[in-house]
Amino acid sequence: MTILKQQPPFAGIRTFMKLPHTNDLENVDFAVIGVPFDTGAGYAVGTRFGPAAIREMSQRLRPINPALNMIDLSKYMNGIDYGDLTVHPGYIEYSYEEIEAQLEPIFEKGIIPILLGGDHSVSLPHIRAAAKKYGPVSLVHFDAHSDTWRSDDPKKKYSHANMFSLGADEGVIDPHTSIQMGMRGGGPNPDFESSIALGYEVLSTDDVKKLTVSELCEKVKQRVKSRPVFLTFDVDFLDPVYAPGTGTPEVGGFTTYEAMQMIRGICGINIIGFDIVETLPDRDPAKVTALNAATITHQVLSIIAMKKRAEIEAVV
Repeated sequence: MTILKQQPPFAGIRTFMKLPHTNDLENVDFAVIGVPFDTGAGYAVGTRFGPAAIREMSQRLRPINPALNMIDLSKYMNGIDYGDLTVHPGYIEYSYEEIEAQLEPIFEKGIIPILLGGDHSVSLPHIRAAAKKYGPVSLVHFDAHSDTWRSDDPKKKYSHANMFSLGADEGVIDPHTSIQMGMRGGGPNPDFESSIALGYEVLSTDDVKKLTVSELCEKVKQRVKSRPVFLTFDVDFLDPVYAPGTGTPEVGGFTTYEAMQMIRGICGINIIGFDIVETLPDRDPAKVTALNAATITHQVLSIIAMKKRAEIEAVV
């Protein structure tokens, strides 16, 4: 993992964590990729600017994570900033096709895409591309909303509220080995019936708050076991105090510290893809949401590195 060090953090091109910007996929373990698309949003738009904001606020992040035994990402992984995928604002189906096609060669090489959204609807083409390589994936889903609403209108098939019902219907997600955490929002599917009917394990915010972090993370690990996992994190999982820059904020959420503990606690699961979505920078002039999104992404990279280190040490 090469970090560009020749300039101070406030200077230079804003790649994620100052990773090199390249499309060369040789000898790459993970690729940070922007998906600046928000046509699936049902309320506030502007998450198309999320990837740029997250990159901007990642400049001071470093490869070493003191909270995880000083793991040094650069010792165990080679990462790049791949830039942004091509999308077509206003055209959901066309954009989905393009996103999926662009991600296929990345998954095929066994590279872990670290995807910066964008509204949450982009998770569907992300997972479609993953399933072509790995088969149906287990979903580990941090969010205030279950996103398994169903539309009765075939002309309104896609949105950021139903991609995980569609993913289960299409067979690219195995809901019986998947878990959704933090649900508390109103709107579509407030009682989670459609999620439960599909086979998802669903934990509301109240359910999560009744568990210790260790108990929650053990539930996740038992649910997914060693299966390929697509990890998705909607920033509205956090309380609006910590993520004011999002399109559908829901009060009564989690602190950044709680979220980071949860990410660290699921270390060891087999993450084959990750996206962090719904950062809407125009609603957060202080850029707190983007900073938190960048930091959570760093935590995810850290637990991937921890797993790689454990695998190397097991062989030795």
